[in-house]
Amino acid sequence: MAPKRHRSGAPASAAEHSGKETSVDEPELPENASKTSNGKGGVVEDEPVMFEKMTVQEIKSRLRSNGVSVQGAKDELISALKSSMRSQTDGEGSSALQNQMSLEEKPAVAKRNSKGNVGLSEDEPVEVTTKASDISGGKRTKRQVKQSSKDSVDIRSSQSTPEQELIVESVELEGKKSTQVKKKVSSRITTTNAKASVSVNLSVDEPWTVLTHKKPQKGWTGYNPKTMRPPPIAADTPHIKLLSWNVNGLRALLKLESFSALQLAERENFDVLCLQETKIQEKDVEAIRETLLEGYANSYWTCSVSKLGYSGTAIISRIKPLSVRYGLGMSDHDSEGRLVTVEFDNFYLLSCYVPNSGDGLRRLPYRITEWDPSLANYIKDLEQSKPVILTGDLNCAHEEIDIFNPAGNKRSAGFTEEERKSFQTNFLDRGLVDTFRKQHPNAVAYSYWGYRHGGRRTNKGWRLDYFLASESIADQVYDSYVLPDVAGSDHCPVGLILKL
Repeated sequence: MAPKRHRSGAPASAAEHSGKETSVDEPELPENASKTSNGKGGVVEDEPVMFEKMTVQEIKSRLRSNGVSVQGAKDELISALKSSMRSQTDGEGSSALQNQMSLEEKPAVAKRNSKGNVGLSEDEPVEVTTKASDISGGKRTKRQVKQSSKDSVDIRSSQSTPEQELIVESVELEGKKSTQVKKKVSSRITTTNAKASVSVNLSVDEPWTVLTHKKPQKGWTGYNPKTMRPPPIAADTPHIKLLSWNVNGLRALLKLESFSALQLAERENFDVLCLQETKIQEKDVEAIRETLLEGYANSYWTCSVSKLGYSGTAIISRIKPLSVRYGLGMSDHDSEGRLVTVEFDNFYLLSCYVPNSGDGLRRLPYRITEWDPSLANYIKDLEQSKPVILTGDLNCAHEEIDIFNPAGNKRSAGFTEEERKSFQTNFLDRGLVDTFRKQHPNAVAYSYWGYRHGGRRTNKGWRLDYFLASESIADQVYDSYVLPDVAGSDHCPVGLILKL
């Protein structure tokens, strides 16, 4: 049975996965620790008394909380702790030390504010992964940052201004091996004349700017759309702007007070909006149109008929297409409303929601032996007349850079070896280009974060949403980007600007 579809000339417009978290307990200083500065940004004046009253275990715990773990006698540990505290307060005075102590008092967790952004609340810790490129052969370390609600700290990209960065100086280690904070380092502190500088970019409003990955590789960086996108395209350059979004239920999205279709359209000024997982029925289409924007007079919807309130795709455009198609033209694949195709002057645009392999990978055989090859053949047929742009939730994190925890998800739907190979074989090897990865080969950018473990606030996600373009027009792509700040779904929108 074919899915129901609806095309209109009425005004219309925009609308199971997780990684394990780790933490490091950070003990507070003893109550007798002085908070008096020496006036030069150094250690507190009565530090000998403070340190002598601390036990060896307290000193070691304090060192670990500062990102240093060493072996040695108590006097050596005290010396290391003094050096660590001096380096952290160097140039900042007592206020820096007090801020550091404040950071340790209360854990924090990200939460959405009224604008749909992400902010802090006092519930859970925020883990920040940093790169210690100059410490013991460039090993990576992790430290957990706990932020008081009274402090305002932003996680910024490496392009942040100096005053937005927190620079942590680490003492030189004599040994050659460094590990994560939780592990011990078989070395002793000697001198501090060659300190290694570690830049820790703290962002709670923009967690996606932090490189968050279980197994980051050299050269990878967190994706910051504010600094990594090109300047706006010139108004006199012919172009089209496309946006794609898995909304995970359109009716639910439109009910959110924090979401405004008008604001999204005004901000992004897209020409075409592609939607996936609308979860609406044919009877809902007209009511949905009444809540959307003016100025987008062409909308095309296909809904699942085999399972109501499931799947569903749409294309909403202010440019009238030359033609519209629904599905693959094959009854075996077209009952779930997974594909809408529109034809413009210069290319075909496909809004697609690829079937998820499901719990227990029950639909994996269907996905890789039937759906993917059929979609690939359909695209090749279209390419005989015009280039193709395929967008949507393609339900595959193609490479390890596209998922926070690759090792832990080898048999999870969306990252199995079979799905990744099928993605490569049926799409990339047959002439489609991953436009985002071409523009940003080393950027870690996710477009999906599971609700279950709060993956969005810690940026532990997957890149499942794509713009794939025929090779013949791939060089016309001006910008392929992700909009991780747009909330309202477990996915965020992705965009493409194509020069015509």
